[in-house]
Amino acid sequence: MKVLESRQLMTAKDERIGFRVSSEIKVALLQIAKKEGRSLAQICELLLKGGIHEYEREGSRYLHRFVERTKEKGK
Repeated sequence: MKVLESRQLMTAKDERIGFRVSSEIKVALLQIAKKEGRSLAQICELLLKGGIHEYEREGSRYLHRFVERTKEKGK
């Protein structure tokens, strides 16, 4: 796993990103964080790294799965 190698997990955090999410996503992330005994920031970072890894493996197909699910929910 390129992105999740242990030495990369220990690198200094020198950048910030900020974005808005729905309350449902925040609640789900907080529940995961509590269940795993981790902070919200740690869970977000781990999920982002996992998503990056999968995107590197699958390319655009990875994102298209989520786009399709969103379209189906909107019907």
